[in-house]
Amino acid sequence: MPPSTMTVRLNETLSDFVAANVGERGTYENVSEYMRDLIRRDKERVERATFDRLMAELTQAYSAPDAAYKPLTAAEVIARNRP
Repeated sequence: MPPSTMTVRLNETLSDFVAANVGERGTYENVSEYMRDLIRRDKERVERATFDRLMAELTQAYSAPDAAYKPLTAAEVIARNRP
């Protein structure tokens, strides 16, 4: 997939903040590098939150007593998960 270009409008405060993090004064060489890093970090945060929710559900399911489990057929599981 080829790279795409996006335009972002920032108010003066945010623009100054970005400028402080780019170039000789900042950690990033250019604004694009900074934005890619921010997006990657946010993506990782969302993926981690999704993983943590799944782990919490699995932990709860595996800690339930055997009597709480109900045998289901594959067809019942599929039907239960249809919208």
